[in-house]
Amino acid sequence: MGKVKITETILRDAHQSLIATRMKTEDMLPIAEKLDRVGFHSLEVWGGATFDSCLRFLNEDPWERLRVLRKAFKNTKLQMLLRGQNLLGYKHYADDVVEEFVKKSIENGIDIIRIFDALNDPRNIKTSIEATKKYGGHAQAAISYTTSPVHNNDYYIKLAVEMEKMGADSICIKDMSGILMPYEAEKLVRGLKKKISVPIQIHSHFTSGIANQTYMKAIEAGADIIDTAMSPLGMGTSQPATESMIASLQGSPYYPDIDMNLLLEITDYFSKLRDKYMKEGLLNPKVLNVDVRTLKYQVPGGMLSNLVSQLSSQGALDKFEEVLKEVPRVREDLGYPPLVTPMSQMVGTTAVFNVILGERYKMIPNEAKNYVKGLYGKTTVPVKEEIKKKIIGDEEVFTGRPADLLQPELGKLREEISEYIEQDEDVLSYALFPQVAVDFFKYRQAEKYKIDTNLVDEESKTYPI
Repeated sequence: MGKVKITETILRDAHQSLIATRMKTEDMLPIAEKLDRVGFHSLEVWGGATFDSCLRFLNEDPWERLRVLRKAFKNTKLQMLLRGQNLLGYKHYADDVVEEFVKKSIENGIDIIRIFDALNDPRNIKTSIEATKKYGGHAQAAISYTTSPVHNNDYYIKLAVEMEKMGADSICIKDMSGILMPYEAEKLVRGLKKKISVPIQIHSHFTSGIANQTYMKAIEAGADIIDTAMSPLGMGTSQPATESMIASLQGSPYYPDIDMNLLLEITDYFSKLRDKYMKEGLLNPKVLNVDVRTLKYQVPGGMLSNLVSQLSSQGALDKFEEVLKEVPRVREDLGYPPLVTPMSQMVGTTAVFNVILGERYKMIPNEAKNYVKGLYGKTTVPVKEEIKKKIIGDEEVFTGRPADLLQPELGKLREEISEYIEQDEDVLSYALFPQVAVDFFKYRQAEKYKIDTNLVDEESKTYPI
């Protein structure tokens, strides 16, 4: 029993959850020095959707963001979220791309890599864990937490034991929907503590309003680290608020060594930033509400907003409740996958099609077909036979490790974008988001060769030497 450690998520998951990952690097840097002095176990600053968002919406190089943040944080470990063989994209990548991505992430400043697979298939996190260890990083294996008739504590403990054997330096219980109940968390952590020796971290979202209590029971059961977000971008679909969570541990043996006065100065900075986001329309007050439907339908906050936008674009927002009820049915049909990227998108889109077309499985997203074919990994329980027939007919289901079907691809990718390469990392940006990355490279070149008109001598139209 000791002091609990804190991973602060405001520079990654907090703004991914509340403002669609739109925080710019220039908004992070002014407060970096203070964040660095707080005494956090780690700062989550990269991975998840930040990579895509930097390139697609912010015209920023995600690698440059990482390097700049690494320079700014001299005392605190930097952490990222990685989707195993999916890396930060939405499909499986060849092993050579996975290894190179992990290597470059660590070279550019990441200390801890949290690695998960949407299906909890250990084969899909093996290459990432091995590469993280090889290049000197801390490999944290994450359990995608969900509930179903087949997901129970025995299942999770067995999975954690396997992850530790694979070389995981710590284990994270990743509760993306905010559905891990306080007393369940206590039982699960106690069970894990008996079977594994590496530290245990708890990650939850405040979506259902329960995560604070869950954290307290998990800490009392022996959890070593918790994920929180500074209050201006905490709660709602984000993590529990850092300041409140720390304050609630006062007078206990778990109270961490953290400078509360400094925290309040940081709160002040982010409060002003939040006001700016609200004015810009980036922060929808709806995402700050508690949504207890999560407990029934297990739909994470990000998935809720996706469903709303899909239905709005079809002019079918009146079908929202019907789609919410369809989500658990589709999930059951598909073998109870945890609702985390990319499974949440797959199940959600299938549910929308089923409701809007008035016939179940009449139209199937390609990704869902590939999932049923075994191309994403092993399902928790087999997909129902009649559903499998509807979706892929008599096609064979692949039972091996999906990445074994992929040929090495780094060399080919490098050739395809040779004209744009300015750093080794560009190949990885292109591997993950081909079109988006090329658009960014073109933007970067255009910016680079803009002539600064202040340098032109108007008289002679020459340039000073």
